[in-house]
Amino acid sequence: MRLFVAVFPPPEAVDHLAAVVESLAVGRARARVTPTERWHLTLAFLGEVPDESAGPAALAVSAVEGPVGDLRIRGGGKFGHGRSTLLWAGVDGDVDGLTRVGRAVRRELRARRLHPDDKRFAPHLTIARPGDRIGHPDLTADLTALRDYTGPTWPVTELVLVHSELGPHPSYTPLAHHPL
Repeated sequence: MRLFVAVFPPPEAVDHLAAVVESLAVGRARARVTPTERWHLTLAFLGEVPDESAGPAALAVSAVEGPVGDLRIRGGGKFGHGRSTLLWAGVDGDVDGLTRVGRAVRRELRARRLHPDDKRFAPHLTIARPGDRIGHPDLTADLTALRDYTGPTWPVTELVLVHSELGPHPSYTPLAHHPL
């Protein structure tokens, strides 16, 4: 099973950003926009692990203490070029608190002999994977709109352990919720 630990923005923050994404060229072209129910901030990615790792992972998440102050979705940009272009929305607010919680999650996972990836924490929501499906002028306009975006503030209330399934119809299944 493929696991990660995340924070999901509340519906009002997601809806606010979704309205902007729909107005972007990537949204109008439906160029592989990530479904809003999958917009999240990854704190720790475990990747493929044996099924029996879900229990220890849930215990690790439940051992983490907050708090994290308010966040908001703000700004954005792109990773990759050409066919591998990905658009993201950034986060501001209590990013330091979110970073501390992310470190604690990773520490608790390692204490249970689970091995999250070692990528540098850069909180963002992946909003689309357009690749080369939109032209450069449209991509530039979308990036300008994302850079200027500021959403509503929201409290971080829980961590979620998620089982993700890849394929033609990717899905996320929450396995454990831990209030902060």
